[in-house]
Amino acid sequence: MSKIYYKSLEEIELIRESSTLVSKTLAEVAKVIKAGMTTIQLDKLAYEFINDNGAIPAFLNYNGFPYSLCISPNEQVVHGFPSDYVIKEGDLISVDCGVIKNNYFGDSAYTFSIGEVDAEKQKLVEVTKHCLELGIEKAVAGMRIGDVGFAVQHYAESNGFGVVRELVGHGVGVKLHEKPEVPNYGKRGVGPKLEEGMVIAIEPMINAGVAGVKFHKDGWTVTSKDNKPSAHFEHTVAIKKGKAEVLSTFSIIEEVLQKKINN
Repeated sequence: MSKIYYKSLEEIELIRESSTLVSKTLAEVAKVIKAGMTTIQLDKLAYEFINDNGAIPAFLNYNGFPYSLCISPNEQVVHGFPSDYVIKEGDLISVDCGVIKNNYFGDSAYTFSIGEVDAEKQKLVEVTKHCLELGIEKAVAGMRIGDVGFAVQHYAESNGFGVVRELVGHGVGVKLHEKPEVPNYGKRGVGPKLEEGMVIAIEPMINAGVAGVKFHKDGWTVTSKDNKPSAHFEHTVAIKKGKAEVLSTFSIIEEVLQKKINN
């Protein structure tokens, strides 16, 4: 799909349904994620939950990817394989999820802090999440892709963090990855114009240290070049006039996390 695919209002509602299921799946992960469990346990839970809700895990078998979730601890940036890795207190665990429901895709990611994390990791998570919010603020009709990327890059770099260049956000909805690419860096006023009917995944991938990454021999796993922690947050967003419409949500994830703290 080399052209941008513009969605009707009906299609956007179907993408919202898929994106909401992604958010609910991440909330199921939030309920159980803790030190002592393995990341493959989270993958099995997500696979069952997505199927029980009449959908298909979008990542499973996508270009040969063998799991339902991408789970990337600490220095892993994205595309980490669920495994026998035992989650530890102080870890950052990035969980990326996609589903196909009624032939439409949703895509979102959340980075979980396990127990008490150190100050650097805490700041990294907060900055990366705010980068996403700033990118979404610029994702309105009439702006350009470069405006989104600039907002993310400027805030991340002003906090001393590295912005990953090799991996980008993307159009989403009819396929998992569509045009346009949505980099987390850029110049204001440059790039494809954002128009109503476009649906994009904005997904800052921010490293605590240098921006550079390493690609591993499994063909998927990506880590920070200096092995410092990385964080990743992602929303599926419909372009509108005045204000973007976020089709995925973090609120149900954070309600779960808050309940765990209160208990």
